[in-house]
Amino acid sequence: MGSLIPAGAEDSLREAVECHPRQGLPNFIAKAEAGETVRVAYLGGSITAAPGWRVQSRDWLAERYPSATIEEIHAAIGGTGSGLGVFRLQQDALRHQPDLLFVEFAVNDGGVAPERIHQSMEGIVRQTWAADPNIDICFVYTLTKQMLGDLQAGRMPRAASAMEVLADHYQIPSIHFGVEVARLESAGELVFQAPKPADFRGKPMVFSTDGVHPHVETGHRVYTETIVRSWPAISKASGSAKAHELKQPLREDHWQEAKMVPITPEMLSGAWQKLDSNDGLAKRFQRNMSVLYQAKEPGAAIEFTFNGINAGVFDLLGPDGGQVRIELDGKEQTRNRIDGYCTYHRMATLNLGSDLAPGRHTVRIELTPAELEKREILFERNQADIEQKPEKYQGHTWYASSLMLIGNLE
Repeated sequence: MGSLIPAGAEDSLREAVECHPRQGLPNFIAKAEAGETVRVAYLGGSITAAPGWRVQSRDWLAERYPSATIEEIHAAIGGTGSGLGVFRLQQDALRHQPDLLFVEFAVNDGGVAPERIHQSMEGIVRQTWAADPNIDICFVYTLTKQMLGDLQAGRMPRAASAMEVLADHYQIPSIHFGVEVARLESAGELVFQAPKPADFRGKPMVFSTDGVHPHVETGHRVYTETIVRSWPAISKASGSAKAHELKQPLREDHWQEAKMVPITPEMLSGAWQKLDSNDGLAKRFQRNMSVLYQAKEPGAAIEFTFNGINAGVFDLLGPDGGQVRIELDGKEQTRNRIDGYCTYHRMATLNLGSDLAPGRHTVRIELTPAELEKREILFERNQADIEQKPEKYQGHTWYASSLMLIGNLE
């Protein structure tokens, strides 16, 4: 596949600049200044899902544009990166017709190869402007404790650097929340990781307890203030409202065609149950999973054929998760639907095959009768939970919601 990315640019770290206004947010700002209703979508991971910078920035925008009506589209899912975001973009954000799309995946894409980040993030950009070229996009970059070193050395960490290549190509404004955090930490005004204080007014401020998730009162406030500080430059760069150009792709193998595809009863064999909307799990995840199927017995399977290059399942991991056997074009592998974090259920992706040869592929996923040693799977810090609540872990099941395809069903 061809690429417009210069040799070596995929792995180079960018200069740590707090804000690149580029061509700004012309359509959103024009509508907001005219006092219209504007919708802001927040696509990201757990840092965006928290009631922190998402809520604070929405409230600040309402103050900044008092004659406008600011509506929020909550499209964040904890523990997920752009590799899922590109598949769920239409369902979780675009169908709600946003005027502005914030994209926050720099932390959860931290261990992802730059070329994969480019595929998924370019897919997000191209899907958005193919749906509506008047939607403005802004990349925002959060950080973890492990990223402080790069930032304090004047460099953006790898994931943000990879995203900046796309931001340059499509002239998308970007804001790095971590530049100010790194400065405050170097100045002794901020402690990145420490026990949660009883009083957040103390000095230095405690940013987080776990080295990742900011406290709403401190870390998230720094993030929001970074948006406020960046806004004048973005506004100045915005100019008149105009449609964004869907220019030549940066990568020919971008994921613009990534999509969620419903699982239909015809794909199912064996003992399955479509969970009622009042079921506890179904109700908990219904914002992102409108349908949830549960495999009730070993042998329950999903089978389909598609023409394309990539396939997965949007599913749940949890304490009652079992093992599934994947057969793709005659080749088999097994995967557990429980991991070391699973004292609770969370949304996840079951990757079936990526970078496949273009063409027809057959897939079968079946719940196996394997009885997993779940105590050995859980992280040591979660061992107490299985000892205190062993009934949570007794099931060996699988919950599936949708297919994730780059391609089409046959």
